[in-house]
Amino acid sequence: MFSGIVQGVGKISDIESKKDHITIEVSASEKFKLNLKRGASVSVNGVCLTSLCEGENNLKFDVIEETLSRTNLGSLMKGSEVNLERSINASSEIGGHLMSGHVHFCSQVISIIKKENTKDISISFPNKYKKYIFEKGYLGVNGCSLTIGATNDETFIVHLIPETLEITNLDNLEIGDSVNIEIDQNTMTIVKTVENILATQKS
Repeated sequence: MFSGIVQGVGKISDIESKKDHITIEVSASEKFKLNLKRGASVSVNGVCLTSLCEGENNLKFDVIEETLSRTNLGSLMKGSEVNLERSINASSEIGGHLMSGHVHFCSQVISIIKKENTKDISISFPNKYKKYIFEKGYLGVNGCSLTIGATNDETFIVHLIPETLEITNLDNLEIGDSVNIEIDQNTMTIVKTVENILATQKS
């Protein structure tokens, strides 16, 4: 599990294509790699991946075809920046909201409004997820826990504060870029529970 509070931005230093997956190598700060064990879970742009190394060198992860087809990891190139977060434990502070690292869909940046120190970014979403996306709710964008602003039938807005722009890769986004979206699991559970109760009452 993760909290959606990005702990650092890594840079893709190598991508090795194999028969049925790729192996990505990510440079990260010494602080982020400290005591990282082989087999540990790491959120990379919001995708839960398994560390292949002990953290003494660059990070390495295998990414299978299923993940490549459902996330923006398939579009990474050498030099691309990715948001990083290590998994939380029982004593960790949850500064954002609980996230699993299982991306629900990959979507596009529709518009960006730059202000003096902040940005408003509009992102599209598939209609099937509309009931889970509403103002003041929250979700994960490239692994970053964000509060949802205004919504309509096709897009939602996130308002990015200076801190978020400084410590994540969201400041680099351009119109048309793909972002990984994880819907809050609690929201999905509540909505589905209410739907089931209402359906039972009608029957």
